[in-house]
Order: sequence, then C-alpha cells, then structure tokens
Amino acid sequence: MCRNIKTLFNFEPPATEDEIHASALQFVRKLSGFNKPSQANEAAFDRAVAEVSVAARKLLTSLHTHAPARDREVEAEKAKERSRLRFG
Repeated sequence: MCRNIKTLFNFEPPATEDEIHASALQFVRKLSGFNKPSQANEAAFDRAVAEVSVAARKLLTSLHTHAPARDREVEAEKAKERSRLRFG
C-alpha cells in the first residue's frame, strides 16, 4: 500500500473533499504507475481519480463505529514521533 494514502475515517472534523481527492490521486498513481500521465492517458487517469473519489466518499459516509473520533493533531504528533524513531 502506498504510504502517502492516509486513513480518513473516524476523524473530527471529517475528511474534506481535498483530502479524499488527494488519496484517490495517490491510489490511481499507484495502480497506474504514472505520477503524471501522458496526454493520451490523461482523460482516463482523471476519470479514474474522479470515480475513486466518489467511491471513497460513499465508503466514508456509510461506515459506522462506536469508537470516539480521533483528533488530527494528536495523530499527526504520533506520526512525527514514529518517523523520528524510525529515521532519527
């Protein structure tokens, strides 16, 4: 799995459209192997990103949990600490 795709479920405030689009873009990049597609593939690439964004939004709005919502700042600090421990 691409490490740049972040978990978007169960956060307060909820994931934004920009965050969903960014994760869809990373997913399509990973699947296609293109960071930026050629002009011949650009329409298919952009369509795939849009369709994955729609699917991701549907998924996020349909999921339910009893766990308390996570705080973005706390999770970001945890990630920084993991990175510091891993890379020094």
